[in-house]
Amino acid sequence: MRAAPSPSQRRGVPTGLVLLAGAVLGFIVLAGWLGDLLPGLGNPFSEKTVDRSGPALLNSIRTLSDFRAATGHFEVIVDVEKDTRFVPDQLKGERILFVAVGEVDAGVDFSELKGDAVVVSEDRRSVTLELPPPRYHEPELDLDRSRVYDRDRGVINRLQSLFGDDTGTDPEVYRLAEDKLAAAARGRSGLLVRARRNTRLMLTGLLRALGFTEIEIRFAAV
Repeated sequence: MRAAPSPSQRRGVPTGLVLLAGAVLGFIVLAGWLGDLLPGLGNPFSEKTVDRSGPALLNSIRTLSDFRAATGHFEVIVDVEKDTRFVPDQLKGERILFVAVGEVDAGVDFSELKGDAVVVSEDRRSVTLELPPPRYHEPELDLDRSRVYDRDRGVINRLQSLFGDDTGTDPEVYRLAEDKLAAAARGRSGLLVRARRNTRLMLTGLLRALGFTEIEIRFAAV
C-alpha cells in the first residue's frame, strides 16, 4: 500500500523559490520607492530610450565615401606648335594634332558630411540631408584610344628622329589634353546637374528602403 504524500510533496512550488521571488520583488519595490524619494539617486530599474538613428544613419552614408554620380565622355583636339626663334619652321619646328579621348567624373564626397547634416524626425518617417556640392574629378585620358592625327616636322627634327632622338609624344601634349578634357566637362556638358540628380535618386531609394516616407535632400552652395 503506497504511503500518502507529505505536505511538502503536495506543494507545487518549493518554499525556497517562493521566498527568493518575494525578496527580489521587495528589492525592486524598495529601489523604486527610494528613486521617488531621492530623485538624484534614480531608479536602477527604470527604462531609458536613446535615439541613435541620426548618428547611425550618418555613419552609413559616410561609408559610401566618394560617390561617382556621373561620367562624361569627351573627345577633343589638341593643336600644339613648337617654333624656334630666328629659324624657319621648314628647318626646325613641329606641329602636332592630337586627338584626346577620355572621361571626367563628377561626384559627391560623403566623407565630408558634418554631424548636423542628417536630421531625422522622432517618428523616423522624415529625414533631411544637407550634402556638399558635387565636384569634378581629375580627367582620365584614354591612351589606348587617343592618337596623333597629324604631325608636321622640320628637316632638323626629322633627322633627329632618324638617329633615335624621337621620344614619341611629348608629355606636354598629354597635360594639354587633360586640361582640355577638364574644360570640356566644365563647359555646357551638364555633368554637375546629372551628378545632383543621380545622387538624389540613389539616396532616395536607400532611405525609402529604410522606412522613410518624407525625404528632403539639399546641396550646399559652392
